[in-house]
Amino acid sequence: MKTTREKTENHQAFLTIEMEPAEVEESLESAYRRVVKNARVPGFRKGKAPRAVLERYMGKDSLFEEAMNDLLPQVYDQAIKEQELETIAQPQIEIAQTDPVIFKAVVPLKPTVKLGDYQTIKVKPKPEKITQSNVDDVMEQLRHQHATWEPVERAVDYNDLVVMDVESNVEEQPFMNQKGAQYQVRLDQTYPAPGFAEQLIGMKIREEKEFTLKLPSEYPQEELAGKEASFKVKTTEIKQEVLPELNDDFAREVDTEIETLKALRERATSDMKLKAEERTRVEFEGQVIDAVVELSEIEFPPVLVDSEISRKLNQSFQGNQQSLENYLQNMNKTEEELQEELRPVATQNVIRSLVLGKVAEDGKIEVNDSEIDSEIDNMTKDSAEDKKDELKKVLDTPQVRQSIEQTLFTRKTMQLLKDFAQETKKTKRTR
Repeated sequence: MKTTREKTENHQAFLTIEMEPAEVEESLESAYRRVVKNARVPGFRKGKAPRAVLERYMGKDSLFEEAMNDLLPQVYDQAIKEQELETIAQPQIEIAQTDPVIFKAVVPLKPTVKLGDYQTIKVKPKPEKITQSNVDDVMEQLRHQHATWEPVERAVDYNDLVVMDVESNVEEQPFMNQKGAQYQVRLDQTYPAPGFAEQLIGMKIREEKEFTLKLPSEYPQEELAGKEASFKVKTTEIKQEVLPELNDDFAREVDTEIETLKALRERATSDMKLKAEERTRVEFEGQVIDAVVELSEIEFPPVLVDSEISRKLNQSFQGNQQSLENYLQNMNKTEEELQEELRPVATQNVIRSLVLGKVAEDGKIEVNDSEIDSEIDNMTKDSAEDKKDELKKVLDTPQVRQSIEQTLFTRKTMQLLKDFAQETKKTKRTR
């Protein structure tokens, strides 16, 4: 065989592999010997049909395909060795020609990362402050969550809850038809069509109204997009929201373990601070790793981004193709469009991961068994005593331990970078 590297592009090697006729013949003969053992050809005992007869019986192309399936892995491995390529994933291979046999292969190459002087990076975290106004907003949200709805004898206004009968159609086809539908009239509400909420304002109980609205051009059901919908609405009840007073009784209603409004506000403040600290940590770590990326030179094949996109889709839909199809239908998107939307974030994830891996290698980051054991202990410390041993058994399996090891590995690498980023001394730290 003869292997030629035509070019290297996007961190992929493009190979042309031409087979010698004798090599192809040897592979065909080998394929014949494998297939004929189980072949039942009329007029011949099992395994005794000559090759020419077998080729006529099963088709010459079928035997050729069998031979190529066996030959391809061997040819690819030999070509990789000859070209001294470091690969990271399976190649794309096609048969470009059959006489002589020529393969075309696109080989993803192992990524290369050249770090800059990352020990000099300087990034300051920007803590998020929690104000009394923020706490007041949370209290107001809790009031709405625990509000009651009381009937009123007046015209519909914004934020009311309207009970109504609705009949509607689009081009004489049923659209939205329901009796006793409950609808909160909000200024920003665009369901079932933009302007629907505004049409209800001023209506009285048992009043009927007919109107038409245009559905948006990006409406999820493509066949209805941009068309006019005709509505006939009859209100049967109007309710207004009644918010509870902010007092100790309200605090106990929110949580029976809280006795006073002051204690409720304190817990809300504590919860908000914890969430703010986590957001600050995530944002700071992102800024740190991006600062290292900025100093680095990274090259990698597109297949890594494609794999990350697949991982994110599987994570979002837990491998459920039907859920993915329903989502795409509701969002009026194709899977290819969704993949392209995910591509920028997936690319960023790949770059960050590659740089973190190189920093870990450069910093000689290691995770030992005792650290994994300590992490498992930490993960189970708040479990009930009768469940703790069972949970430890689940966590103390090779697959889970490997996942914990990777988490600790990333955490230690990230901590190394954060230490550099926040260091105040002018001299670089020695590792």
